[in-house]
Amino acid sequence: MAIRVIISGGGTGGHIFPAISIANALKAMDPSNEILFVGANGRMEMDKVPAAGYRIVGLDIQGINRKQLWKNIFLPFKLMKSLNKAKSVIKEFRPDVAVGVGGFASGPLLMMANKLGIPTVVQEQNSYAGVTNKKVGAKAAKICVAYEGMEQFFPADKVLITGNPIRRESIAIAGKREEALAFFELDPHKKTVLVLGGSLGAKTLNESVLAYLSELKKQEVQLIWQCGSFYVEKLTEDLAGGLPENVRMMAFLQRMDYAYAAADLIISRAGAGTISELCVVGKPVILVPSPNVAEDHQTKNAMALVNKEAALLVKDSEAKKDLIPAALDLLNEADRVARLSENIKKLGKLNADVQIAEEVYKLINKK
Repeated sequence: MAIRVIISGGGTGGHIFPAISIANALKAMDPSNEILFVGANGRMEMDKVPAAGYRIVGLDIQGINRKQLWKNIFLPFKLMKSLNKAKSVIKEFRPDVAVGVGGFASGPLLMMANKLGIPTVVQEQNSYAGVTNKKVGAKAAKICVAYEGMEQFFPADKVLITGNPIRRESIAIAGKREEALAFFELDPHKKTVLVLGGSLGAKTLNESVLAYLSELKKQEVQLIWQCGSFYVEKLTEDLAGGLPENVRMMAFLQRMDYAYAAADLIISRAGAGTISELCVVGKPVILVPSPNVAEDHQTKNAMALVNKEAALLVKDSEAKKDLIPAALDLLNEADRVARLSENIKKLGKLNADVQIAEEVYKLINKK
């Protein structure tokens, strides 16, 4: 039986990629299933979702601006307008279930779906629930989470630990080390550190690498440095002719599977989607949580791993001084590397997308 599902949310890749993964899982179960995305106008989902082959409708909604409070003056009006648009979208599309992945558009759509009696599923990626998901989760039929202890935010009887949906092509690394090292033109006899700054880049991680470039040049290690599109131009200019031979710097990683396969150690921010991929990849990880996120949720995500001895944490404020030395020290501790790898792999959940899609079907069968 073909079903109709609305998936709402976005704003960042951390929300969009799980949403698309869930849609793909639903389509794999039955290609005749109809999926409609609802996003926020002007946000990245309005481009990424159509590129993945799905239709999307935009709401004129924004998040709370915590730095310039006066900019929130139009927020109540935008919320009312978005609720009305969400109502008309739901009535026109007639979904069997609505799924919210967090982000601006998720709130109005799920609030209206709950009001109209449409069963809803909330997918919370982080270890600390966002404001929107906490609000709509109270009336949701099912809440799919990635971390233990989420009963502090949601009704316990509705919480299901599924993990976060991940990009399967990114974590398909088995047997690829040799071709991955050849792809990056790296030495197979040296240890490789992968630095992940995200698509835009992370200023702190870039400064941490820059501070130790001359030291890295002397070491028997090599670096894949994903510096981000926001920083690549200036870094290329500043380092003209001065980038060590054992360092590969690039704005993007077109082949994440090769980057993961080549790495002996990974340095990364602590976004929920990235952490979910790292758990499946199973390499030792040093996390540097971003301080520029709501409710400091990246630190909470990282600590969920650190407390299980599944990752190391270096504070953002200390990274410029401590990050690269910590990485170089760790590479020389074979027992600790093995223990971190073993523990992080225990937390990996490969089939979150399928499990969430199955929950959608269960709700329809209960109707």
